[in-house]
Amino acid sequence: MPLGFQKRVNLRITVLGKSPSWQDAGGACSGYLVEEDGTCLLLDCGNGVFSKLRRFRDYVAVDAVVISHLHADHFLDLVPYAYALTYAPRQQPVPVDRWPGTEQPARPRLYAPHGATQTFRRVVGAWGNEDLIENAFDLVEYGSGDELQIGPLQVRFHEVPHFLPTCAIDVRSSVNGSGRFTFGADSAPTDELVRFADGTDLLMIEATLPRPEREGVRGHLTPAEAGDHGCRAKVGRLVLTHLSDEMDELWARREAERTFKGPVSVAREGAVYTV
Repeated sequence: MPLGFQKRVNLRITVLGKSPSWQDAGGACSGYLVEEDGTCLLLDCGNGVFSKLRRFRDYVAVDAVVISHLHADHFLDLVPYAYALTYAPRQQPVPVDRWPGTEQPARPRLYAPHGATQTFRRVVGAWGNEDLIENAFDLVEYGSGDELQIGPLQVRFHEVPHFLPTCAIDVRSSVNGSGRFTFGADSAPTDELVRFADGTDLLMIEATLPRPEREGVRGHLTPAEAGDHGCRAKVGRLVLTHLSDEMDELWARREAERTFKGPVSVAREGAVYTV
């Protein structure tokens, strides 16, 4: 390698689950693996995500988990994840089977919105120890506007309108030559997301609805609205997510391309994007 040359290290995003609040057949709800330069971040951990994670990475090697909001389809698989961290043979202080025992079991950092501790306690306390998740993970509650440094990954949050406090999440690399990824989370149409995602290399944006909600407060986007957000934010690439396998994928992509004025991808489990 020539003197002074720095190898480009890409920010890598793997789709673990892309379903809305009901899982695709054999699928999983919201979950994305974000990696760079040896650092591994799990973004959301909805229903079915933990088993998908295990296909790609060792769960004890995850450095941090970030939860966008406290709807079940974005955090519920923290429960089996927490059980694994608590009871797996490799996590025990004494030898179990082929595992030698450890006095330093893995305890990934868990970043979740304000109020997460009480929500997790209510969920898990319905059948067991209410402190399961906070004991298994190093739980930190964040607020909109907070910024994190997780290895080379710079993580920012910005609130978007949904049915409860929800943050879009922006991940930038501090490694020379790599890029930026923005996850829109769940959101009604909003200029806030357009401003937050402005100029990002890749916007992963929900496209849950075939048409806008007929009544009440809005909380989700259609594919055409998703495309419009990406167009106004001048993003490099647009990926639709949080849509059911019961929605025609080709129709959704064409709807988004009509407003984005460029090529659109639809997230699939196992798909990998680099920026």
